[in-house]
Amino acid sequence: MRLKNLIPLCLLFLTISVISNAQTTNGSGLTVWSPEKANAWYARHKWINGANFTPSTAINQLEMWQADTFDPQTIDKELGYAENIGFNAMRVFLHSLAWKEDPKGFKQRVNKYLTIADKHHIQTIFVFFDDCWNANAKPGKQPEPKPGIHNSGWMQDPGRPLVKPADYLALKAYVDDILITFKHDNRVLLWDLYNEPGNSNKNFKSAVLLTKVFAWAHAVNPDQPVSSGMWDWSLEDLNKIQFKSSDVITYHCYDSPESHQRVIQLLKISNRPVICTEYMARLRNSTFENTMPILKKENVGAINWGLVSGKTNTIYAWDTPMPDGSEPKIWFHDVFRRDGTPFNQKETDLIKQLNGK
Repeated sequence: MRLKNLIPLCLLFLTISVISNAQTTNGSGLTVWSPEKANAWYARHKWINGANFTPSTAINQLEMWQADTFDPQTIDKELGYAENIGFNAMRVFLHSLAWKEDPKGFKQRVNKYLTIADKHHIQTIFVFFDDCWNANAKPGKQPEPKPGIHNSGWMQDPGRPLVKPADYLALKAYVDDILITFKHDNRVLLWDLYNEPGNSNKNFKSAVLLTKVFAWAHAVNPDQPVSSGMWDWSLEDLNKIQFKSSDVITYHCYDSPESHQRVIQLLKISNRPVICTEYMARLRNSTFENTMPILKKENVGAINWGLVSGKTNTIYAWDTPMPDGSEPKIWFHDVFRRDGTPFNQKETDLIKQLNGK
């Protein structure tokens, strides 16, 4: 989950300029929300801010959602930390294998999670597919974290080559089932259909599934908007698919405030709501103090990576492992320790201030 270095911003500008006046169909005849509908939806919400959430007891999406390791007590406690600083949205990754193993139970657990989140006045952005980190996910007991290594057990989804029509039909059944079940549920804020397509050197090979999942979602026509966040400006062809097919514009940016501000200015060409679904990497000069106020001022949704330090090991930087497992002096991501103590009290004070708490 990272943003690659920005290529010259003029190239980004040209990419967006070509598609900024896209019609309200995504090229397959399926209707994308008009800018007016998208902005009306956005206006019904307070400023959207929160975190990407995996409970501290789960190393990955499967450990979060499988019956044996689903942990509503920890989810309840940790979403309470989020509520106390005014966060009102969480971005949460699903996994198709957890659904495949137990569709009925999986949906019951999703509903249980939503009930807990709603108690804490938090809406949820659900993510379906993901090209990040480890391939070949397997159901059952998940690996233990590798000491000091960022997201050592995180799994791609699907994370395997899709070569037959049946492969896509199986994933369509999963997406359809979840969307149809929760399409009218106001506890769901947004459907994030594909996280960082093209990552893990997949590049344009991800375009087929990306295009299909947008088509599947628009066919279901949920009450909530659908999107997929742009993250690597060099993947122009994927960016075009994401931009023209999204009801609201989402993106990732772990760069300095100056670069981030320019990205915001360019994305606003769309005349649609803009939500940053990943930011805040302290060692890359992307912090709460220097970035979150900009997002608030620009009325851009602000979803940082990580809430509570736990088995995902995201207090460690992407490419700087600490094999002895010692705590880094400066955490890369995350806000709280497991006991609810903030890593940096000044950060949580700022978040509360921005949220009028």
